[in-house]
Amino acid sequence: MLTFAIAALLLIMIPGPDQALITRNALVGGRSAGLLTMTGGMLGLSVHVSAASLGVSALLLASVTAFTVLKVIGTVYLVWMGIATLRSARRRTQGEEGPDDDRSLPRAQCLRQGFLSNALNPKVALFFVTFLPQFLPDTRHTLGSALQLSAVFVLLYLLWFTLYTVTVDRFGAFLRRPAVRRRIERSTGALLIAFGIRLALQH
Repeated sequence: MLTFAIAALLLIMIPGPDQALITRNALVGGRSAGLLTMTGGMLGLSVHVSAASLGVSALLLASVTAFTVLKVIGTVYLVWMGIATLRSARRRTQGEEGPDDDRSLPRAQCLRQGFLSNALNPKVALFFVTFLPQFLPDTRHTLGSALQLSAVFVLLYLLWFTLYTVTVDRFGAFLRRPAVRRRIERSTGALLIAFGIRLALQH
């Protein structure tokens, strides 16, 4: 269990689309927006956790058509989010106010963005199908162990990104300076597009 927890935490800490979205929303809407985005990401993660534990993810990845459809949808979503973020940074550069400048992002939007970033990512499904079985006991009855390990992964995800969101919000006064925020939004937009392209190239 300890080995699994350490490996899972290291994997969670690797930058990905959910971290980019949490950073962006925490800067735009404050701590609550960041935490809501994280909650959405956790719900999207739970979809893959449950599917992997029940064996559904293995069936999905065995189907080239199903995997391709999910990959295309996920790619389009990430690239669209990246372009929207770059456009927001451009509006700030031109001195225009965007719809999210009042630090009041809709709660549903934050949850939806976090959820879709994970739920539409077939690489997350691939991760659980290849990573989780390595820590399961060599018996037929593995469902209980799989669910237990999955719960540990989700808990670590919540703990890490809660700490991350609080840290971003604490340094918000500096990070929300116009010049700094524009750089962060540009970087976030570019990262989301890069994640989308990388996902599109996933076999």
